[in-house]
Amino acid sequence: MLRDIITYPNPILRKKSQNVEEFDEKLHKLLDDMNETMLHYGGVGLAAIQVAVPLNVLIINLPIEDELSEDNGKQLDENLIEAINPVITKKDGELVFNEGCLSIPDYHAEIKRAQNVTVEYFNRYGQKQTMEADEFLAVAWQHEMEHLTGHVFIENLPYLKRKKFEKQWKQKLKNQKKSK
Repeated sequence: MLRDIITYPNPILRKKSQNVEEFDEKLHKLLDDMNETMLHYGGVGLAAIQVAVPLNVLIINLPIEDELSEDNGKQLDENLIEAINPVITKKDGELVFNEGCLSIPDYHAEIKRAQNVTVEYFNRYGQKQTMEADEFLAVAWQHEMEHLTGHVFIENLPYLKRKKFEKQWKQKLKNQKKSK
């Protein structure tokens, strides 16, 4: 089922998510709905809070960019990462990446992140997993995990860029209301 994505500055995005206690059909339905929603809107990651569910749940599915692959630019289910109660146990390196967010449509910004991360999490069946990630996948993990703590990526912008964004975003929202 396609779910609505909460957009900035909705206060739900500020909520800190809670750990999942039950690995049941309700969780599986949430994960399936999140995947359908993320793919529908063209995202590479989605945190449960972005669909108004304050649970420590996220999904990531990076597109395949192999020039030789006939699936070039597509997302395959076997690439899907479903992470419940994730924790970053190690970070190192640094990179700057041009990020976007389904909760802040049509806005991208250069954000500084760790280049490498190690993450521990549970899959949909409650089995503990560990993953080492670098580059784009490490960025996706960090971006989605920020959502679980009630933060959005624009909070990582320098002060003046953040103020410029806020001004432009308010104007965009105002224009959208006028056109309705």
